[in-house]
Amino acid sequence: MRGSRRRASYGADDEHYDVGSARDLEKEDFDPQLTSLDSDDEAHSSTDSSREMAGSHQPMLGSKQPERRMKSFYFYRIPNRTVRWFCLALMASIILFILSLIRMSYVSSRQLEAQRLKDKPPPPAPWESFTFLEKYFGGISTLVPRDQNVPEYPRDAEPTSIGVIHTSVNARAIPSSTPFSPYPDYNSSAYQFEYGRVSECFLDPQETVRVPKLYTYMGVPRGQPDAVMGSYQTVGILDTMCFERYGRLGPYGFGYSLRRGGIGAGLIGEREGAENVWSVDQEVDYTDVQWSKAQRACAAKNSHRFKAVASTQSDELQDMPVGRSDSLGSASLAENTADEITDNSTAQEASQKLLPRTAVVLRTWWDFQYTQEDILYMRSLIAELSLASGGEYTLHFLIHVKDDNLPIWADPETYNRALEDALPREFHGMATLWSERQMGLIYGGLAESFYRDLPVHGVYRSTYMPMQYFAYRHPQYDYFWNWEMDVRYTGHWYHLFDSLRKWAQAQPRKGLWERNARFYIPDVHGSWEDFKQMVRVQSEMGTQSSNNLWVSKKPGLPGQGQGGPAQSKIDPPVWGPLAPEDVYQPENDPVPPTSHEKDKYSWGVGEEADLITLNPIFDPDETPWILAEDVTGYNTTEKFPPRRTAVITASRLSKQLLITMHKEVALQRHTMFSEMWPASCALHHGLKAVYVPHPVFIDRNWPTSYLAGVMNGGKNGASGGSRTSVFGDSRQHNFRGTTWYYNAGFSGNLWRRWLGYRVDNDGGEEEEVAGEGRMCLPGVLLHPVKGVELVIEGVRADER
Repeated sequence: MRGSRRRASYGADDEHYDVGSARDLEKEDFDPQLTSLDSDDEAHSSTDSSREMAGSHQPMLGSKQPERRMKSFYFYRIPNRTVRWFCLALMASIILFILSLIRMSYVSSRQLEAQRLKDKPPPPAPWESFTFLEKYFGGISTLVPRDQNVPEYPRDAEPTSIGVIHTSVNARAIPSSTPFSPYPDYNSSAYQFEYGRVSECFLDPQETVRVPKLYTYMGVPRGQPDAVMGSYQTVGILDTMCFERYGRLGPYGFGYSLRRGGIGAGLIGEREGAENVWSVDQEVDYTDVQWSKAQRACAAKNSHRFKAVASTQSDELQDMPVGRSDSLGSASLAENTADEITDNSTAQEASQKLLPRTAVVLRTWWDFQYTQEDILYMRSLIAELSLASGGEYTLHFLIHVKDDNLPIWADPETYNRALEDALPREFHGMATLWSERQMGLIYGGLAESFYRDLPVHGVYRSTYMPMQYFAYRHPQYDYFWNWEMDVRYTGHWYHLFDSLRKWAQAQPRKGLWERNARFYIPDVHGSWEDFKQMVRVQSEMGTQSSNNLWVSKKPGLPGQGQGGPAQSKIDPPVWGPLAPEDVYQPENDPVPPTSHEKDKYSWGVGEEADLITLNPIFDPDETPWILAEDVTGYNTTEKFPPRRTAVITASRLSKQLLITMHKEVALQRHTMFSEMWPASCALHHGLKAVYVPHPVFIDRNWPTSYLAGVMNGGKNGASGGSRTSVFGDSRQHNFRGTTWYYNAGFSGNLWRRWLGYRVDNDGGEEEEVAGEGRMCLPGVLLHPVKGVELVIEGVRADER
C-alpha cells in the first residue's frame, strides 16, 4: 500500500519530470566535466528533492532538528574598514615616493650646478684687467736724459699709449757707451789716509788680466716707466744711466765665441755699438780662470785693510771649511782658510780705519744644473764684489747635499768628489757642503712638529741653520749676505750692495719697525720725510681703515685685559728688545739710551744694520700667511711670541745676529720658519733690522692709490697685522706683475727680453733691429729668474 502510494506519488511527479534533462547520479562522480563543488551541490539538491517527495525527512516525533550548515569554500573576506586604510596608506606611500623622486632630482641638479661653479675658474683679479705698459722695452736709439724723460707710468693723469717709436722715424746716431765704476777713488790720498792703500787684483796668477769694467749709456729710453715701489733717489742708487746686455755681461764672456774664451752667446742680433765694450779692455779668455785662487790672492794682498782674526784648526765636520779640489793642486784645508785669515799686525800703521769683512754666501745644491747664463751671473758677483773692491767681499758657495746617506763627513775623498761634482770647474775651491742630517746632529733636541709635513731641520723650514753654523765657524766675517741662485741685477753689484748698506746705516731706530712694515710708494706717499710722518701718525693715533675690522679682538693684548674691550687701534712702539719670557737676554743686547719720547731720531744713526731685507718686515699675527704659526720651542700655551717676517730670504745678517740665532737654536731649542726667524730674533734682542725700499717695477697700469691700498692693506696702513694683509695665499697673486717677489712673473720675462729673446711672441732680434734697438734698463733687482737657456754657437778651441 505504502509502496503503491509511493509509486503513485512518484508517478504523479513524473508528469512534471523531464526525462531528457535528468542525470544519472550513479555516474555523476565519473563525469570529468564536474567539479567537486558542483557535485556537492547537485547531491544536496537531489537529496532534498527526494525527501520532499517522500515526506520521510520530517522527524517522527514532530520536533524540528537544526538545519546542517553547508561548509564554505571561499577565502576570508577583509573588512571594508581595513581595506580603506590599506588603500590610503598605499596612496600615501606612492605620493611620498613621487615627492622623494622630485626632491632627489632637485638636490641632484643643485649639486651639479654647485660642481659646475666649483670647477669654473675664479674670476680674474682686478689687476689682470689693467693695461700692459709698453715702454719698458724701449731701446738705446731713443735715449733721453733722466730729468727730461716723461715716464709712461706712474703719471698724475691716466697714461696714454706712447707707442713704439721706430728708428725709421727717429733715426739718429747711437751714442757711445762709457765705463762705469761705483767704487771709491782708491788712489786718492784722502781715501788712502783713511782706509789705507788698495792693491789691484787680477784674474790670473801672473797678474796680467785685469778685472773688466762695465759699460753704460747715459740717460734712459724715452717714456721708460719709473719704479712704483721704492726709490732710486731715496736709497742712493744712480738712475741717470742704463745698462744694455753687452755692456753688462760682455765683460764676462757674453757676445764673443767659445774659441776666444767667451760663452758663445749673443753673437748675432742687434749689436750696434757693442764692440765698444772691448775697445779698451780686451776680451777675457775665461777658459783657465780659477776664481778661488784669484779671490784668495786678492784677500791676501789687501789683508792690511781688514780686521785680523786668529786662525782656527780645520775640521770637516765642525769647521765647515771652504772646500778645495785635488785637481787644483791638492791644497790643504788649512791653506784655504789661512789665505783668508792673515796676521794684520801692521794694519793700524797702514790705515786709520779697518774695514769689516763681508761674505756673500750663494746658496745652491749639489745636483744643480748650471747653465751658461748662471755662469755669467756667478762671474759678475765675484769680479764686482770681491776682486774689483780689493777684497771687501768674499764669495762662498754653501751647497746642500740632499743625500743624507753620502758619507761626506767620514771620507775626505768623498767630500772632495762631491765638491767637484757640485760646481763648474772654474769655481772649484770656493764651496762648503752641508746636509740636513748634519744640522740634526748640531742642533739636536728641537721639538719635531712636522709642520706642513716637513722636518724642522729641513732647508725649507730652517734655511738659516747652515748659515748660523757657517758664521759660528768663520768668525773672520762681520756680515753675511744670504744670496740665491735665481736673483739677477741689471746694474752693478757693488753699487747695489754698498747703497743698501749705507742707507740702512743712516736710518734712526725711532719708528724703524713701523716703517719697516710698509711699502713705500712715492707717487702716493710723497717724499721719504712725508712717508715717515705718515707712518708716525698711523702708528700713534691709528686709522679708521676698514682693514682694522679684521684684526681679532683677543684678550691679553696691549691695551686690554682679559675679556676686555676691543683691541686698541694704536700700535705700541717697538723700543729696544721685545722678547717673550722664555728668551734668554745676553748682556750685549743693545739698550735704548733714552726713552722713546725723548729721542730725537738720533739713536741708530750711523749704526750698521744687523738685518737688511728687501721686502717689508711685517707682523704675521692675524694674517693669512700660512706659515705664521711655524714656531718651535716657545711657550705658546696662551699666545705666540712676538714675530716679524720678511718674505724672500735674500738678506744681509750681521755676525752678532747669526750667533744669537745659533745660540737660541742650540741652547734654548728655539726656532721659527725661515723667513720669520732672523727678523723675530732681531726683534727679541733689540737688534737693528731695516727694510730697504729698493726700486720695484710693475708690468701694468695699476692706479697707484689702489696699489697702495692693496700692498699696505693690513692694520693701520701696514702690510701685516690683519687678515686683509697682502701676504697670504689668497692675496699674493698681486705680486705676479712685479720684479721682486718669490712668485713674480714679470722678473723673468723682463730679463729674457733684456737679453734679446722673444717672450710671448714679443721682442727678439727682428723687433730690436726694426725698432728702437737693444733694451736699456737702470739697475733693476729681479727675482725669480730661472731656467734661462742662451743660444750657444761654436765650440771651444780645445774641443776642435
